[in-house]
Amino acid sequence: KTAALADVLIAETLQDPGVVEVGHRDDQRFTVALRETPLPESASGLEFGPDSVFVVTGAAGSIVSAIVADLARASGGTFHLLDLVPEPDPTDPDIVAFDTDRDGLKRTLFERMKATGEKVTPVMVDKELSRIERSHEALAAVQSVEAAGGTVHYHSVNLLDADAMAAVTDAIAELSGKVDVLMHAGGLEISRLMPDKEPSEYDLVFDVKADGWFNLMNGLGELPIASTVVFSSIAGRFGNGGQTDYSAANDLLCKFTANLPISRPETFGLAVDWTAWGDIGMATRGSIPTVMAAAGIDMLPAAAGIPIVRRELTGDGSTRELLAGQRLGILTDEFHPTGGLNTSIVDDALAQLPLLTEVAGVTGPDGLVVLAALDPAEQPFLYDHRIDGTPVLPGVMGMELFAEVAGLAFPDRHVVAVEDVDFMAPLKFYRDEPRTLRISAQYRTDGDDVVADCALVGERMLANQDEPQRTVHFTGRVRLSTEAVEAATADVPTPGEPAVTPEEIYEIYFHGPAYQVMAGASHDGGVAVGEMVGDLPPNQKPPDASLVTAPRLTEFCFQTAGVWEIGTTGQMALPMHVGRIVPTRGSEPADGATLVAVTPSDDGAFDATVVNDSGEVLLRLEGYRTVQLPGALSDEQVAPLRRAMIDQD
Repeated sequence: KTAALADVLIAETLQDPGVVEVGHRDDQRFTVALRETPLPESASGLEFGPDSVFVVTGAAGSIVSAIVADLARASGGTFHLLDLVPEPDPTDPDIVAFDTDRDGLKRTLFERMKATGEKVTPVMVDKELSRIERSHEALAAVQSVEAAGGTVHYHSVNLLDADAMAAVTDAIAELSGKVDVLMHAGGLEISRLMPDKEPSEYDLVFDVKADGWFNLMNGLGELPIASTVVFSSIAGRFGNGGQTDYSAANDLLCKFTANLPISRPETFGLAVDWTAWGDIGMATRGSIPTVMAAAGIDMLPAAAGIPIVRRELTGDGSTRELLAGQRLGILTDEFHPTGGLNTSIVDDALAQLPLLTEVAGVTGPDGLVVLAALDPAEQPFLYDHRIDGTPVLPGVMGMELFAEVAGLAFPDRHVVAVEDVDFMAPLKFYRDEPRTLRISAQYRTDGDDVVADCALVGERMLANQDEPQRTVHFTGRVRLSTEAVEAATADVPTPGEPAVTPEEIYEIYFHGPAYQVMAGASHDGGVAVGEMVGDLPPNQKPPDASLVTAPRLTEFCFQTAGVWEIGTTGQMALPMHVGRIVPTRGSEPADGATLVAVTPSDDGAFDATVVNDSGEVLLRLEGYRTVQLPGALSDEQVAPLRRAMIDQD
């Protein structure tokens, strides 16, 4: 009902000073955030070839022309190129001169216009030069397709002319019968602040993108379309003074794309929010590069931008809206110090998690940001976990911090897994001094689950530096579900003979009492069997603090896998990656023997299951990988582990 919608609008206006875009669904509240992702590694999307059909609007733009050339080289397919510019004549002397003698062409244009008797201004010459440039770029697009062995159909058409567009789309249907890539790059940009902009000018800028898209989709009708690509911009994502019309039209295209899974589920849609390009395009001219630099925004190198469309279309199809850029400067500045979050709402939850110190807020690039002040003089997991005498944050405690932070925003959900963890750089506490860590959790939905993409960041102020050194130490993902992990049972592994003793293990390992978790280890037919110490010193202060992931059970798996590696290869290694841990209880077992079966795979990864003596599964570890430390251990150190891990004759 309209009253309910009005209540939501009023509440948003009054209560959240940081939100820019927000949605409500099923009593949950969502906003839009940025998540940095690598380029797709797999090529599991579209396959390009000579039978591929491309429909491209705005084909006479220099950026679009370059992308067309890239797609043509990858496919050799059929291209329908649409633009307001008339079909270019390759013998046109002005187009030839634009390519070979641009300054000479400007003088020619000036003399030609002067000969008509009118007063000629530099603006008039530049306008005519711009027209020729678009013809030049249209010709470049045509010739790039032909050079790649493809077929070109050039359509000179006004995107706002519904009848003319219908004729073009009918021709596309008749000539090609399908569309593999529909790329809507046509657009018009006239930067002028709203008080200075005529309504007709606003309408023109908006309509070229919005109505042009409608005329395309309406004209193509039921014709099969494998994918669509719409050109948006950082102005469409963040807004920009003087570009309200351009921003609104771009954002509308993004929303159409987001709706494709519902309106046209057989079509993959991609919206690209381009930053300003370097090297080519209008943004390279005038004062724009200077303005961008002052705002801390990087321009996109053409060599990086041109292949993006191709890579996304042939990739894994996981991206629907992509912001292509580097540093975004002031665009990512928050409108409120905490991003609008009322941090007091998590104070009660924070009090139950004493390792976490303060909720810093919510930001677009990072999500929920929480600080943890840790002191090696206080925390056993630090002063009993030293490498070469320096306290180092255990990887298992990094995963624990991820789980604690991720759960803050969803107290009614259960942490069911910590996944895809990378230990990128050790986090050291130099000179035993306290450090404050920054843990971020960027949330997204995955089916019925909520997933938090987490990062643990440390900052250090180095000598002779004005800014602190900022290092991402760990990254990972926490899965939150409405249902807890179901209890499970497994066979209890049987320790074998001979077994390596704790004294022999910790002659090699660097751990202190709180992390000397192993009571012994042996092997059973290619499986390492570890026995856990039953009465360990406290892991953290306060000792009764609630933990989510039972970190020392995971450490137990790590160390048992390490014993196997040393015994079979003679090399010591450190944790590098965890595919997944599934803790079925957050605390360590109070009594009863605890054993782990660690199974190495042919590709060098390990899986493990921790059980108590009743067969209750306490934790599962999947896809654990290590990185070897340089230097060899002595034969005397390795010998007991080798005897325990390798069959004896």
